[in-house]
Order: sequence, then C-alpha cells, then structure tokens
Amino acid sequence: MEGLDVLPGVSQAMNLDQLNLVVGWLAGVFALVNLLIIIIGVWQGIRCAAGTTMGISPGLLRSPLVYIVSSGIFICACYLFWRPLPLTLQPGLRVLALVIGSLLYFPGMALVLWGRLVLGRMYFVSTGFGAQLFADHRLITQGPYSIVRHPMYAGLSIAVMGGLLLYQTWTMVMLLILPLGLSIRAKREEQVLALEFGEEWREYCRRVPAWIPHLWRRNKYKKNPFR
Repeated sequence: MEGLDVLPGVSQAMNLDQLNLVVGWLAGVFALVNLLIIIIGVWQGIRCAAGTTMGISPGLLRSPLVYIVSSGIFICACYLFWRPLPLTLQPGLRVLALVIGSLLYFPGMALVLWGRLVLGRMYFVSTGFGAQLFADHRLITQGPYSIVRHPMYAGLSIAVMGGLLLYQTWTMVMLLILPLGLSIRAKREEQVLALEFGEEWREYCRRVPAWIPHLWRRNKYKKNPFR
C-alpha cells in the first residue's frame, strides 16, 4: 500500500519530464528556423554590392570561410558545454522555471525572427570589430524597429535568459555573455549608420531607444505625432 502512495508523485514527475522534453524540442526547432533564415540573409548579403564600411576589412565580412569557421567553433563549444548544471529543483520550481523560461524564450526568438523578416534584403552581419552597409542601403524604421533600434539583439538576449531556465546547461550559462558582445556590435552598427544617414539617423535615435522601449514616449507621440 505504501508503494501505491508513491505512484502519483512518480507519475507527476514523468509528466513534467515529458513536458520539459516537448518544450525543449519546440524551442530547438524555433532556434533552427531562425538560424536558417539568418543564414539565407547572410548568403544574400554577401552577394550584394558593398557600401559604407566601419572598422574591419570588408573582405572578412564577405568571406564564406569566415562564417564556416566561426560557426564550427561556436557549434563545437555549445556541444562540449552541453552538460546539465548541478541543480536539483523540486517539481514546483521546475514548473516555475519552465513557465518563466518559455515566456522569455519564445517571445525573444519571435522578436529575432520579426526583426530579421522586417529587415529583408537590408539584413547583414557585423562584428565587434566592424560593420558594413550595402551600396543601396535603406534605413529600416518600421515594425520592431519603431520600438527599439536593435530588436534582434534585444530578442536574442531575452531568449538566452529563457533558454537557461528551459535547458539548465553550462552552454546556456556560457551564452549569457552574448548581450555584452551584442552591445559592442550594436555600437559599431550605429557608427556606420550615423555616417551613412546623418540627420535621419540622429532623428530616429531621438525617437526610438536602443534596447528598452520607452512606452511613455510612444504614447506621447501617438497623442501628438508632430512633437
């Protein structure tokens, strides 16, 4: 009879493990979809005529070998560190981590995807050492870019925090340094955009924050769009 009392707890743990597995797979598929669309954008960008450049030699940003090598190193590092953290969470905390992780990860990745799709042909990659525009580059200010200037970076930073709660591996701990690297890349991109678009860029920066939305300012502009 005592063994029967344990069964509900075992069943609950199994259901939670299954739910974690399903959410983890969905999160992985979502990440792969984003990655595929980004890779397509990189390939298209390499073939476009180069425009204004800031920092690093344009040849590195347009070399497929650079992307292959850097991606290989990144994937190997993620694989090597994909080990569970030394944590043992009670069922209640596991559910909380799953809920909060999902609320961070999926909207964060959706913001990455939204930003990438809105950029369209204007999408290209940058590094902390340099950024490059296209010869016919246009300043994109609609969609998520009307909310923050770097929605893809903001979304990825949010998703990494959610991913840590979902997967709880050393890889996700390692990826917590991403926001720092992204902030450096964002500064490079802003330098080249300011050089290319001048007053149009400065006016855009006055309206739209870099990372965190200014909801009160958005409301002010809705009430009086001419201010």
